[in-house]
Amino acid sequence: MRRVKDADSMWEALADCIRRSAKEILDFSRSGGKKMERAWWWNEEAKERVKEKKEACADVMNSGSDEEGETRSIRYKAAKKVGKKAVAVVKNLAFDRLYHRLGTKEGEKEVFKLARARDRKTRDLGVVTCIKDENGKVLSEDAEIKER
Repeated sequence: MRRVKDADSMWEALADCIRRSAKEILDFSRSGGKKMERAWWWNEEAKERVKEKKEACADVMNSGSDEEGETRSIRYKAAKKVGKKAVAVVKNLAFDRLYHRLGTKEGEKEVFKLARARDRKTRDLGVVTCIKDENGKVLSEDAEIKER
């Protein structure tokens, strides 16, 4: 590690060293980018607009000169605006259909499904129901789990 003179630089150098080591050992991945694509309201129109935006963003990142970067940046901003609007329209239409469906007699069951799903989502994940011991055997008794 190189010599560092002030405290801020020292922390930055330490953080860089940790990041490099973690990258070498663990590698990395960009997670969380596909959350909306798994959404129940997602459709092909929204997918296409977001794809165009991503392509425009990649063009901006790969642009060589400042002039080229400026024109690609303008294209990206326009694609971003169109993408946001398309996603908002698709989402609003899907929720309107859902609310209309929930207002019917058949929709009563769906209300309870939504309530159960919301309840499951808010449950505390800190409660451990089973854990493995040193040998890989699954422990499911409370006393064994606490001892471990």
